[in-house]
Amino acid sequence: MNLEKVVFGFFIILALTLNFGFFVGEFDNPAHHNVYELFAVIVVNLIATVLKFGDRTQMGALLLAASLVADLQLLAAAVVWAYAQHVSGTGLDPMVMGSIVSLAGGAMLANIVSVVLLIIETVNLRR
Repeated sequence: MNLEKVVFGFFIILALTLNFGFFVGEFDNPAHHNVYELFAVIVVNLIATVLKFGDRTQMGALLLAASLVADLQLLAAAVVWAYAQHVSGTGLDPMVMGSIVSLAGGAMLANIVSVVLLIIETVNLRR
């Protein structure tokens, strides 16, 4: 068993599951979406992105691209959340929360792509 591959797969799957955990709930209800969970999703996604550097295959390029998309979506969600909480006077109203969850949903789709690509790569290694 290759420990490097285990760690790599662990962070990719953890990024997806944490992202899913943040995404689930009433779309526009701030009580169903924790800011610390969003922070954990961002940190794990950034770690997964760093682990994808160095792979010079076409599959590695696709994995990195999907991870960068997820990072961009999650960072945008964090910026929207911070702006709503600390700059605008409205706070986390349903419209803002919907935007945050939508951005996290886009990141979740990118994470699903990463997991599917990882599965495809693993299946192709067996042949």
